[in-house]
Amino acid sequence: MVRMIKRADITKFKSISIRIIAILGALIVAGLFIKLLGHNPLEVYKSMVLGAFGTQHRIRQTLIIAIPLVITSVGIMIAFKMNFWNIGAEGQILMGAFLASFVALNFPALPKPLLLTLMFIAGIIGGGLWALIPAMLKVKFDTNETITTLMMNYIAIKWITYLQYGPWKDPKAMGFPKIADFSQQGQLPKLFGIHIGWIIAIILVVIVYMFLHHSKKGFEITVVGQSTDTARYAGMDVKKVMLSALFISGGICGITGMIQASGVARSLSVEVSAGYGFTAIITAWLSGLRSIVIVPVSILFAMLLQGGSYIQTAFQIPKAAAEILQGLILFFILGSEFFIRYKLIWNKKSSKEAK
Repeated sequence: MVRMIKRADITKFKSISIRIIAILGALIVAGLFIKLLGHNPLEVYKSMVLGAFGTQHRIRQTLIIAIPLVITSVGIMIAFKMNFWNIGAEGQILMGAFLASFVALNFPALPKPLLLTLMFIAGIIGGGLWALIPAMLKVKFDTNETITTLMMNYIAIKWITYLQYGPWKDPKAMGFPKIADFSQQGQLPKLFGIHIGWIIAIILVVIVYMFLHHSKKGFEITVVGQSTDTARYAGMDVKKVMLSALFISGGICGITGMIQASGVARSLSVEVSAGYGFTAIITAWLSGLRSIVIVPVSILFAMLLQGGSYIQTAFQIPKAAAEILQGLILFFILGSEFFIRYKLIWNKKSSKEAK
């Protein structure tokens, strides 16, 4: 018989060793899959790295993918710290983009600094309010937040689709279901060839780190996540902490929506979120819910996505096969987290008695 026991403590060396073994295992199994496709695994891996970092243009594209992953992961992390499983980042991104787009489309002539500031605030409000709905349901009726936040994603997608095909459809698009592009004032400026969302991402990582580790509210979120009974005993208003934390979590995800709409799409569409809300769940979890670690994890994940797209063209690998390759690598990496947190014990005595 096999028993699963939670590890009381694990050394840093052992946790790193488990992760390295998982990565090597992923490369070996994925290499066998690549071999079955008739390609040289080493050449494909080399091309994935080159596809992500081989030229200045590719580096920029990889960082453009990493930016929304970093910001959304930081937002999700705040909810996860409190053991509130916010699976609704996708919808929060879209609603943040929606309110930011509302400002951009209705006040296109405002000075650029003022317009972008208003869009930024609108993005926070849009994402924050959207996250607040399932938080209130949890507080009032103790609903399952995994289900409610997930369902809110689809409501947001349908709402943006309705706008895209209905009242916000650009009459100049010749019948194509497209929302009008933002004015120049509503578009994020670039620095080193990349929109300034990367600066916002770095600032947010630092702010969230300081917030969680050096503020009263951050301490309360951590305590509520560890034990609601302890939090109540310490005199904390658990419901208030939960509501405020979810507004902050959704608001940060809403910033992602504003950045993607203003800096990348320069318009609003259902493609703005691009699945980053779901992907960020993985990157947040892989980072161990540590804001500083989120940055390198998101960049490596962006490399995997960008490199996966590149090998489709370079080796004529079907998109489905490239996604299987990415999935295999993720499976092993996520699996390593299980063995870091738990260990399996073989109970030889029980197996003998069974015989």
